[in-house]
Amino acid sequence: MEDQKSSSSLKVVIAVLAVLLVGSLIYIFKVTSDVKTVQTELKTTMSDKEVVMKDLQELKTTYDAAISENTSMSDELIQERDKVVSLMADLNKSKGDVASMNKYKTQFNALQKNMKVLIAENANLKKENITLTTQRDSTAVVLGVSKKYNETLVGQNEELAKAVEKGAKLTVLNMKTSAYKVRNSGKQIETDKARRADVLKISFTIAENQIAKSGDKTYYVQVIDSKNNVLGDKKIINFGDDTLTYSFMTVVKYENKTVQVTENLPGKDFEKGTYFVNVFDKNQMVSKTSFVFRIV
Repeated sequence: MEDQKSSSSLKVVIAVLAVLLVGSLIYIFKVTSDVKTVQTELKTTMSDKEVVMKDLQELKTTYDAAISENTSMSDELIQERDKVVSLMADLNKSKGDVASMNKYKTQFNALQKNMKVLIAENANLKKENITLTTQRDSTAVVLGVSKKYNETLVGQNEELAKAVEKGAKLTVLNMKTSAYKVRNSGKQIETDKARRADVLKISFTIAENQIAKSGDKTYYVQVIDSKNNVLGDKKIINFGDDTLTYSFMTVVKYENKTVQVTENLPGKDFEKGTYFVNVFDKNQMVSKTSFVFRIV
């Protein structure tokens, strides 16, 4: 009987040990399985963190490139880029758990959506700027050509005005001076002897000019003897800084046709030698001649 009891007790102990062993094996398997699950989840989470960080870096690079174009949207782009940088800093400090990663992914998606909108607007703005620049350059070219053309026209007009002004000036031709002895009868006898001359007859022709202004024309005649004295009225007239001493003045009615002008300058006791006769239109000499008196 005692042997049977011992055998039964042993069996019970063995059974209990077997149950404990099985339980231990089941516990160890569960713990091992849980550890692997945690490791797998942690590995997956760390991989997601790297992916999100890489995506954020690409987002930042895109913003940096757009900002470097220096458009009118630069301030908005900088603000969004700073949000990306801030999120990268937060992600770098995070433990990378599943809940945190879900939050960062959501924020990244929102930032990426904003980025697409802003980049599209910036691209359109850049195209508009290129178009405006092209139009401005084209306008500048047109204005430059127009300015050059206008300058050419102004130059041509000035040259034409000068040509017209020059062409409108009257030409004095065939100037001649002769000395005469006047007899009691009034008859005039030409002479070249100084002491016999009573009058100098000065004549010249004003040529026809259809573009000249018609009307009264004033000429100043200057006669200078051999001793450099001005004969006649010896009147003085000023033209700005210029001063002219003249022998007499003649006013001619000019109607764009050829006019013959003859004036007499009385005198006596003329000196021998060479005399000079000049005709002035204001302060401009328009004709000259000379003659010689012999002694009696």
